[in-house]
Amino acid sequence: MTAVIEIEGLRKSFRSLRRGRRVAVDGFDLSVEAGQVHGFLGPNGSGKTTTLRALLGLVRADGGRMRVLGVDSPRRLPEVAGRVGAIVESPQFFGNFTAHRTLRLLAVAGGVPTGRVDEVLEQVGLRDRGHERVRGYSLGMKQRLAVASALLKGPELLILDEPANGLDPAGIREMRDLTRSLAAAGVTVLISSHILGEIQLICDHVTIISRGRRAATGPVDEVLAGFDRHEWRIGIADPDRAAAVLGAAGVTVAEHDDHLVAHGVADPELISRTLGEQGLWVRELTPLRPDLESVFLELTGSAPDPAASRQVDDVTLPPAPREPVIDLDVRQNGEVPA
Repeated sequence: MTAVIEIEGLRKSFRSLRRGRRVAVDGFDLSVEAGQVHGFLGPNGSGKTTTLRALLGLVRADGGRMRVLGVDSPRRLPEVAGRVGAIVESPQFFGNFTAHRTLRLLAVAGGVPTGRVDEVLEQVGLRDRGHERVRGYSLGMKQRLAVASALLKGPELLILDEPANGLDPAGIREMRDLTRSLAAAGVTVLISSHILGEIQLICDHVTIISRGRRAATGPVDEVLAGFDRHEWRIGIADPDRAAAVLGAAGVTVAEHDDHLVAHGVADPELISRTLGEQGLWVRELTPLRPDLESVFLELTGSAPDPAASRQVDDVTLPPAPREPVIDLDVRQNGEVPA
């Protein structure tokens, strides 16, 4: 398949008055192929936002190679800007404008038919609220409006930084359904998120970054399989005797209040046969498979922090360039132009 995002050896550091020079991204690699819904995960401060900003030309990388839709980024990014939609960091809008007016202005500025405004509002579930002022929107509604703005041009590639931030469970489910429908329509989606359960549900591939370096990448099932410890939850009437029997057979067993956990057993038949031969009958034998959260914790040594999820990586950013690096519909810390 064709890679729509290619990052090789990305390096970026910042000067900080408190810490001196700090490395944010250190030789990071990322590949996203066409048609994927690709999860981009990492603890706060791991380099996720810096990577996205460098990819989109919002900060200048110190080294490495980046390509978007087959062209070098950021040098040739304007050539494909109309095929990319992105949200990086918290969306900001003029509170006095309605969502419809906001998107109409963006459509006119981007040469997009204004008929797309109602279409994207419908896609993100805001059509009935489109003529209300944005100042009355909840954080989750503003997040949906930001996604709508990124969808205006009907992009081939959609980059979303924490798209479910501020959404209630129903909103998260709607965002999940929207992502799946976009993927079904052939849109490639790169999602940076701290909601690991959602990433596991909607993404087919994942890349985990830790301390500015790639810690894992691949299809979600394969990444999880690499951390399968072949553990089994055992429910049995006499757990003390069962633990002794399994231990004598060379099985490592951990005892809990109402069950046992056997470690390192590839074939569960070993457990049931060993216990059955001693007249111990198993009432539960359940595999304990790793989930994305447990893998994330093992690779990064830290839990995702929802309270900190909207912070930029902990660095001091350099002054913004006088001229925009690219003409791309990226919503970041700044307001939609009137």
